[in-house]
Amino acid sequence: MAATRTPVVFIHGLWLHATSWQAWAELFAARGYEPHTPGWPGEPETVAAAREQPEAVAGIGIDDVTAHYTEIIRALDTPPVLVGHSFGGLFVQKLLAAGLGSAGVAIDPAQIKGVKPLPLAQLRSGFPVLGNPANRKRSVALTKSQFRYGFGNAIPADESDTLFDAWTIPSPGRPLFEAAFANFTGNSPAAVDTANATRGPLLFISGGKDHTVPDVVTRAAHKLYSASPAVTDLRQFPDRGHSLALDSGWTEIAESALEWLTAKGVGPAQ
Repeated sequence: MAATRTPVVFIHGLWLHATSWQAWAELFAARGYEPHTPGWPGEPETVAAAREQPEAVAGIGIDDVTAHYTEIIRALDTPPVLVGHSFGGLFVQKLLAAGLGSAGVAIDPAQIKGVKPLPLAQLRSGFPVLGNPANRKRSVALTKSQFRYGFGNAIPADESDTLFDAWTIPSPGRPLFEAAFANFTGNSPAAVDTANATRGPLLFISGGKDHTVPDVVTRAAHKLYSASPAVTDLRQFPDRGHSLALDSGWTEIAESALEWLTAKGVGPAQ
């Protein structure tokens, strides 16, 4: 039975642990998928351990994470569906363009090379890392108030604090620097082959109140794919922030992704 199930690989972004995908994994499993929730290279297995060992991920960059997930995906029997949030959404795009997935869902994805909008809210969200160049080689933890601004601004403060306590971990600063300066770097690791005509279908999901990856940034990324005849869709949720994949409204996002996958014919037979 397991061999016939459609694999799905969930990829988290900065400041969240891989176990934050637990509810998604359970829902996708119930719908016939075989979920995988691997962490980033060097990431400890639990939130508590990750908080105690911030040096474990210090210095890790986009290429390191891409290579890590490439190895995981190639060990699977069939190309998986890829679902990523924030920087995970950037990795979904890179992996899908490289032919390593059957379809991709990029939720509030970190900006790839070629995305030009840089809203003030995004700058403020990234400042805890980008404000100190030394953070490129370090891992950085958010404070509760920084998480509230970057992730939890569209939900009640107590819910934001609960999510912070449950899932946040220190994360490497390097990927944020690499993405922020991608348009000024000739061989940027944040570059994606957006013109690939043979990749699987790709869905962008954006939150209209997102401070970390504002809707205008996701729309700009979606527009970069206009040269490709491959399916590239966009779904917008105007009242949602960057926490949309893990807050109390996560099922709305997950169900939307599941419906889209079914419509594209890449999920389990219904």
